[in-house]
Amino acid sequence: MSRLLLDTSAYSAFMRGHGEIKPAIQEAEEICLNVVVLGELLAGFMRGKRRRKNEAELKNFLGSTRVSILDVNEETAERYAVILDSLWRAGTPIPTNDIWIAASTMQHGLHLLTTDAHYQNVPQVIVDYFAA
Repeated sequence: MSRLLLDTSAYSAFMRGHGEIKPAIQEAEEICLNVVVLGELLAGFMRGKRRRKNEAELKNFLGSTRVSILDVNEETAERYAVILDSLWRAGTPIPTNDIWIAASTMQHGLHLLTTDAHYQNVPQVIVDYFAA
């Protein structure tokens, strides 16, 4: 069973028709985004020239029965702390929002789908990385 959490880069790559990300998402049984990814997407749409179109496409995507939005809660925060501590100790920091995304991935036992290579520095999650 393919259970994925998409980061912002994976969703964007999917919408552009990325040759490896698109089939991975189409074949997944369960697709998740967390509220951090949702916030990043909406903020990006606000700055873009196709806001209404992008928001409509996201609404359609989220309407799929295979797609769900994950909340960030106390359990996520505990995993965030573990990941952040591990990254500090290794000297391999990544952006804060991406730590929250990784923490959700860890919490729910999902694979993280991304085009951001820095997630490969997070040993607590399984990363399905595809170059942009």
